[in-house]
Amino acid sequence: MNWNTLFSSSIGKKLQMGLTGIFLILFLLVHCYINAQIFWNDGGQKFNEAAHFMANNPLIRISELGLFAFLILHTVQGLSLYFKNKSKRTQSYKVSAGNATSKWYSRSMAILGTLILLFLVMHLNHFWVPSRITGLETYNFNGVEYHNLYAKMQLQFKDAMVVAIYSLGCISLAWHLMHGFYSAFQTLGLASFKYKSLIKTVGITFSILIPLLFASMPIAFFLDLIK
Repeated sequence: MNWNTLFSSSIGKKLQMGLTGIFLILFLLVHCYINAQIFWNDGGQKFNEAAHFMANNPLIRISELGLFAFLILHTVQGLSLYFKNKSKRTQSYKVSAGNATSKWYSRSMAILGTLILLFLVMHLNHFWVPSRITGLETYNFNGVEYHNLYAKMQLQFKDAMVVAIYSLGCISLAWHLMHGFYSAFQTLGLASFKYKSLIKTVGITFSILIPLLFASMPIAFFLDLIK
């Protein structure tokens, strides 16, 4: 497969979706671990230290640019495949097979992915833009100047509407991962029959646990479970 077919053919686009999907799964794992530091309930010190490390590590900053590129590519190629497949169906099926042939969330990947993208735009506006571009409240601890992202979270998650939107975003992420996790491994030829059940089990666990942890954070702040 040459570079031209990699970016234009359906197979090439699916490979891109698989590769970018694996990268985004790893990102979710790291991001969830860092955000989960809030549960130490230490006034945000461990969380701010982890966020400070991520913001000031040159390798992380470079990979951050790669993340944005992969996210855009993943979204564009996913929508491209969705509309291409839809255009091939010149006539709707008279009878829908429903869950007999595929789960509803696997048939709604484009919609779920778009909802997640809109949620991410809001999330970046709330946290990434203030900490990287427009400036954020800082404090000094042991001679190190930290952005107080923890205080920003406390402030942002006092709003019930924001908490509700974040929770819905996490639900959309869970459904998206239910299909996307296994699909990424399958596309890259990593889901052999021997490991199929294992990958599906890990995928379902990941698809429930990670979004649940993400959703629990704004809810915990809103309910004053974290100080």
